Amino acid sequence: MVDAAAIRSLPSDTYDFVLSSHNIEHLANPIAAMGEWLRVLRDGSYLVLVVPHKDGTFDHRRPITALSHLIEDYDACTAEDDTTHLAEILDLHDLTKDPSVSSLAEFREIAIRNATERRLHHHVFDTRLVMQLLDYLECRSVMFTF
Repeated sequence: MVDAAAIRSLPSDTYDFVLSSHNIEHLANPIAAMGEWLRVLRDGSYLVLVVPHKDGTFDHRRPITALSHLIEDYDACTAEDDTTHLAEILDLHDLTKDPSVSSLAEFREIAIRNATERRLHHHVFDTRLVMQLLDYLECRSVMFTF
């Protein structure tokens, strides 16, 4: 198994598409990961992203992450053990919309182990942020659905 952001062992310009479904929100450094995904794609290939919109998730109370923050994480080579958002997550995570946990105590335990379990959403996305991110990475959006 290879980490989604650490696929350096895969050759460049090899794949026709990369599919990422409900993944980038779990990454501390999504720009680094997406850069790797784009690197392995042939010219004219597709990066298919399925990204949860904050309004439909347990993140609905959290603010949208700013593109500038994602860029700062990239520039700082932020790693998966980053706890920048932990206090915000613990304070604003809507447990009523998260069937994977039964109590705040259980959620806190999961959050503490996030570097290995990778269940928290480091970043919160909406349509605008996804479009800004694609623009920043110079990706052309072919289709966008809600």
